[in-house]
Formats: sequence, structure tokens, C-alpha cells
Amino acid sequence: MNKIYRVGDKKKIAVNTRFLIKNRLEGIGLFTYESLKRITKAHPEIDFYFLFDRKFDEEFIFGDNIKPVVLFPQARHPFLWYWWFEISVARWLKKNNPNLFLSTDGYACLNTDVPQVLVIHDLAYEHYKEHVYGLARSYYRYFMPKFAQKAQRIATVSKFSKNDIIQRYHIPADKIDVVYNGAKEVYQPVGDEIKKAVRGRYTEGEDYFLYVGSIHPRKNVKTLLLAFDEFKKQTKSDFKLLIVGRKAWDFNEVEKVHSQMQFGNDVKFLGHMEPEELAQITASAYAMVYVSLFEGFGIPIVEAMSCGVPVITSNVTSMPEAAGDAGLWVDPLSGSEISAAMKRLVEDKSLREDLISKGRIQLKKFSWDLTAEKLWACCEKVMNAR
Repeated sequence: MNKIYRVGDKKKIAVNTRFLIKNRLEGIGLFTYESLKRITKAHPEIDFYFLFDRKFDEEFIFGDNIKPVVLFPQARHPFLWYWWFEISVARWLKKNNPNLFLSTDGYACLNTDVPQVLVIHDLAYEHYKEHVYGLARSYYRYFMPKFAQKAQRIATVSKFSKNDIIQRYHIPADKIDVVYNGAKEVYQPVGDEIKKAVRGRYTEGEDYFLYVGSIHPRKNVKTLLLAFDEFKKQTKSDFKLLIVGRKAWDFNEVEKVHSQMQFGNDVKFLGHMEPEELAQITASAYAMVYVSLFEGFGIPIVEAMSCGVPVITSNVTSMPEAAGDAGLWVDPLSGSEISAAMKRLVEDKSLREDLISKGRIQLKKFSWDLTAEKLWACCEKVMNAR
């Protein structure tokens, strides 16, 4: 049953918050949480209507100016995506007539005249169609260009993604604002005692490389495992590799490679971790190795730099933009380049310290406070033009 609130004379913004799911904040959900928490607190003069597709957790109701609305059905399938946005959301928007509809997951409502700001994080589905199952792939190919055209403005998380949207969907450059991601405040350097305790808990006291992210083909974990095995063969070191993140889809190949590794016992899959524990694991790592094939941004890169940890990352898409000169760039398809970068960081301590120092400078570009400010500025452009 839909929960509808009476709308007063104050300015009102409806927000698609269907990715605010307790204990499951990744990527889009994290962006939504961190930016909206700040925006809603900074603007108590505005009523925000958070549109959920399921029962919500109270932790996402950041203040008295937030009115939660649950709209049927749970939108977790292409047919239900269409139903939720084009029927349920459209009906609510027509009845309540907000000043703006902000959608942070790349989906717009085509069946409304309410002005919209759309956050498109990346177009990975255009570049890696084989990683999206049939019906969803058809939905993306048909609707996503229409969503981009429908929105009054678009925010995206990197210059790379902005250029991709311009080229793929023929959107004018002046309609798109770059709004970088940030890192949670909990990601900070830690002292030697904490590092020692974390290593004792997870790696029998040994140094380790770290990967953070979900496990599916685009994240390139298979090549990372092969590179780590080669690193171990060449160095005979006691280093471990920690893999933190949920198994998303098509992870059988990763499990197969892991089972065939010579040093597979030195790899640990930790699954999903809560932010507080993950922050300590990140801050205690020797280096982050984030060699995805495609990213709209790459939040773990910024989280590592926030913890004073150097980064090895891919030389493609947005990752050089996120890491800057604070990271070692490698070809993600080359296991030998990845293993060579690991070896180089272990053998050259001055290089590691230099990357950590450069990371502190690179971090000035990224924070969730800046994200919220820039996203709000994007929204204001639309509301002021109405």
C-alpha cells in the first residue's frame, strides 16, 4: 500500500532512494546515502520525499524534513523497473507535483512533466554487454538513452563518464555536471598497534595486498589472482592477498582459478564487511590492488588513499582520473604488469612512501562534502530555471 503525505507550500524534492538498503550500501547506495544525508541536513527549509520500493530502515530518515514513501512493487526486475518508475512513481509525482525529482541510480521517469536530475554513474552496460543478462540488457539499451534525454540535467562521477555519456547518448556537454565520489570519514590512517592486530586476525601477522569490491567478471579478480600467484613465485615472500566483497555473479571462474593457484592458501575471501572493520583492514594493508576493467569512478581507490595506503590500479576508464599520480597504473589485462607493480612496491620502499605522500594531495579533490555541494548545485540549476 502506498504511503502518501500531504504536501504543503514549501519547496519539495522527491528522491529515488530504492538503493538505500540496510547493510547493502555499495556504489550507488553509498553515493545516495552520503550525498543525501548532507543535502537534507543543509536544507531544512525543503521537504524531501524519499521514494522507497520496500520497507525502509529508520537510519535513512536523516531529519524531520524527510518524508518516507513506499511505492509498490519492489523494483528488482526489468518489468518491475518499468512498473515502479512509469506507473507508481509517475502517479505519485502527478499527485504531489514536487519541484524536482532526483534519481541517483540512472533511471528516470518518462511519464511525468516534473523536472528531473539524473545521476548516471557509468555506462558499463554499453561496453560490457556480455556481463548483463538478456532482458536487462535490452532494457538498458532501449531506455537509458531515453532517460538521459528526458532529464533536465545529469550528474556523473568522473570526467571519463561525462565524455562517455556525451559520445554515446549525444547529450550536450553543458547539461552534465561532474560530481566526484568521496570516502567515509572512518577511512583514516591507523597506528602500528591496530595494524598488528588486523594482520594477526586475518593474515597470521603477515603483510598483505587488498582488493575491495564485488566479485564479477568486470572487476577482473581472476587476473588479480593469477598476478598474485606470479608475484609469490618470483619473490618467495610471505605476503597474503585479501579479497573483500560479496560474490555478485559469474564468480565460478574466479573460484576455478583460485583452486588451481600454487599459492591459493595465501588468498582469503572475506565476503562483505561492515565499514568500520573494512576501514581498519584497508588502513593496515601494504597496498590496494584495484585492477577493474571498467569503472565510472572507483571508490576503493579514494578509500585507500584516505588511509595512507598506496594503490595499484588500471590504466583505463576513470581509474587514472581517481588515482592521479598517487597510483601505479597497469594494463588490467596483463597479469605480468600487475605482478610487476606488486613486486616494485615491495622492493622500493621510497616509491611506496612517495605514492602515499602524493595520495594526500590527490585526496583534496574528493570528499562526500564536495559531492553533496556539487550535486545540490546541479539540482539548484534545474529548480531555479523552473
